[in-house]
Amino acid sequence: MHYEGMIIRPPSEANSILLQVTLGCSHNKCTFCGTFRQKRFNIKKDEIIFKDIEFARQNCRHQNRVFLCDGDVMIIPQRRLVPILERIKERLPWVERVGLYANTKGIGMKTDEQLEELKALGVDIAYMGLESGDDTVLKDVCKGANAEKMIKMGRRVKAAGIKLSVTVLVGLGGRVRSMIHARETGRVLSAMDPDFVGALSLMLVPGTELNDQYERGDFVLINPEEMLAELGQMIAATHLTDGLFHANHASNYLPIRARLPRDKEQTLELISQALKGNIRLKPESMRAL
Repeated sequence: MHYEGMIIRPPSEANSILLQVTLGCSHNKCTFCGTFRQKRFNIKKDEIIFKDIEFARQNCRHQNRVFLCDGDVMIIPQRRLVPILERIKERLPWVERVGLYANTKGIGMKTDEQLEELKALGVDIAYMGLESGDDTVLKDVCKGANAEKMIKMGRRVKAAGIKLSVTVLVGLGGRVRSMIHARETGRVLSAMDPDFVGALSLMLVPGTELNDQYERGDFVLINPEEMLAELGQMIAATHLTDGLFHANHASNYLPIRARLPRDKEQTLELISQALKGNIRLKPESMRAL
């Protein structure tokens, strides 16, 4: 595979064929993220992408999913993205699902018909970084979209028949907006009604603007108990039709996997017991991105 720089993928794509079709992130301004700071956004040449598909044909026959890296795959013009998906279907016929990262800008550049075309060509799940439902937090972290736009774009993905997995960041509002961030994120998640929610706990990355703000004293990182209380508030405010709420990422202090609404009360009780000290939280040394 012709990989360039750091490659990231969602935890659920751990066993997928990782096909790098873009480099970096076209937005690349979020204050908390340092993943693609060293990459200038670019769409890779078809020749290289197709060579990697051939490599996968020869060497990845036991993997039945493909994940398209890096960020912003949805931003690839339809005239270029369609042939890539068609080539995957033709050369990797055993692949059952294609996943990709999608932000509001990329989704917004697709018509409803184009989203449906992507679904027909095998795109079965899109991972979207909401981070927060609080417009103040979204503006502060330079996310590039407000809550209303997040809701609209998420609903469009689901309307096309593509599963929607949404990521949120516990602690992103700092201490001042912690509970507002929690409640507003629950409100937006409820309006989007994703199939999956992945909650990560904020870890500051050296070299990012948010870490600089923390070191200057302009941002207060809440402690583990406050993060857990925030997560509980977020779950309490989240009303899904039938979705999985995961908080079992390596960054989290308390592993949670709940199907909402079925497991909501049980999950809130688990958090309550942890806050009372009856359940041990993951030590700081065991957390990771």
